[in-house]
Amino acid sequence: MKCFERLVMHHIKSAPPSLDPFQFAYRSNRSTDDAIATALHSALTHIDKKDSYVRMLFIDFSSAFNTIIPQQLIHKLVELGLNTSLCNWLLDFLTGRPQAVRVGSNTSSTITLNTGAPQGCVLSPLLFTLLTHDCTPSHNSNLFIKFAYDTTVVGLISNKDETNYRSEVSHLAGWCSDNNLSLNVEKTKEIVVDFRRAHTQHVPLTINGATVERVSSTKFLGVHITEDLSWTDNTAALAKKRQQRLYFLRKLRRARALPPIMYTFYRGTVESILTSCITVWYDACNASCRKTLQCIVRAAEKIIGVSLPSLQEIYGTRLTRKALCIAGDPTHLSHSFFSLLPSWRRLRSLQARTSRLKDSFIHQAIRKLNLLPNLRPRPSSAPGTTEL
Repeated sequence: MKCFERLVMHHIKSAPPSLDPFQFAYRSNRSTDDAIATALHSALTHIDKKDSYVRMLFIDFSSAFNTIIPQQLIHKLVELGLNTSLCNWLLDFLTGRPQAVRVGSNTSSTITLNTGAPQGCVLSPLLFTLLTHDCTPSHNSNLFIKFAYDTTVVGLISNKDETNYRSEVSHLAGWCSDNNLSLNVEKTKEIVVDFRRAHTQHVPLTINGATVERVSSTKFLGVHITEDLSWTDNTAALAKKRQQRLYFLRKLRRARALPPIMYTFYRGTVESILTSCITVWYDACNASCRKTLQCIVRAAEKIIGVSLPSLQEIYGTRLTRKALCIAGDPTHLSHSFFSLLPSWRRLRSLQARTSRLKDSFIHQAIRKLNLLPNLRPRPSSAPGTTEL
């Protein structure tokens, strides 16, 4: 059944002509890196201005897949242009599902489910993204960053006026109610990014009468983000995971595993964690954080007995690859930042007042491409776009 679901998923992904550009899941050339980079670039660009700050709300849904109303979902799929036969199949797939619970030799009576999407099935996350495609901000000063069922509201606030932000959150709560989605306010967190010198007491945010907890640090699509937008907490979390994984690497050496086997284990269990979303945070890290992470690589080198690529090398390679992908993809949300100068030989640099913004992904990506000696961008057929 899962194989057939993958075939259906491929067909669904190719059918809608356009979806919310701020939904980064299940789209080619998109990843959590892009979602995080978009949120941070918007926030950093805004706070680069005077008398401005950012409030970021990390939404948590209660049993999101279990509350989907199939008929409501199918209505939205029809509006997106999916053919009737496919919609009828999906409706049949989501309704009339028998369910029972078995504990040992005891089995409960069977009930029939007509709401929600099956847990663990291939289609459920994609169907949820299609259900939420019309969940978009009503004010230009707000962003909804979405990756599958992870939703983050970014409020760009100027002159202490939070009217649009609070109205947006209220609008989101109403949209959730209309679409039978339940907000888990207890697990929903908020971060306020405010670098203004004048200390301001920020009024707590409330959703449906419940106060949202304001935190100094939280996890955002796999990385730890803080209210000062430093990466110390993220580095500490990565370093904390090293001991257990290096322990198993040492166990492999004691078992006289061959270096290629240990290297494969390192790539899958250590390097994959250290380099997760590295294009977003590595250049913004301070020297101490980079040294801490590189020490883990050196420790693994001694255990395996072969030279390993440094984090700086991995970062440079991935930054170049990601920048080329975005610059060559006119449908990417960040593509517009990669604009050519009149000479057609370099990309236009972005202005930044603070080092925080200069060290962010978009700025670093443009600088990286401009340093490539053999890179010669050429004008695209579409005005104002770039092909590489």
